[in-house]
Amino acid sequence: MHFAPIGRPKVILTSTKLDDLPEEIKTLLNDCADIIVDEFPNVLPPIRSISHHIDLIPGASFPNKEAYRLTPQGNVEVGRQVQELMHKGLIRESLSPCAVPTVLSTKKGGEWHMCIDFKAINKFTIRYRFCLPRMDYLMDCLSG
Repeated sequence: MHFAPIGRPKVILTSTKLDDLPEEIKTLLNDCADIIVDEFPNVLPPIRSISHHIDLIPGASFPNKEAYRLTPQGNVEVGRQVQELMHKGLIRESLSPCAVPTVLSTKKGGEWHMCIDFKAINKFTIRYRFCLPRMDYLMDCLSG
């Protein structure tokens, strides 16, 4: 199995015809053809030496929100997408005491896109004075 080097993210093109794109974009896509894939991988990326975490307010009582009401078709679609993600190994059953609801939105092609409503958890996230620096700024600092 081949993994991309750190710092070279994979890009997935979805439902865009290459003929409809401007020439500049086509040239850019040809230059970056080695990082473009046709579909999501079936495995998570390897564990790296640096792990990201989000700091939460200590002692906060986390929300346990009930699910939003969905149509029967919506319930089937959420179940199908969750099973597909579990089968691919991209998610696993949660042991978290916190639960947040999911919502479905329609894409242009009529497919369903599952979204997780994290608004309740965002209230317990520690907000730092400075946001994370942009990646291009960090790379400029590294290059001297």
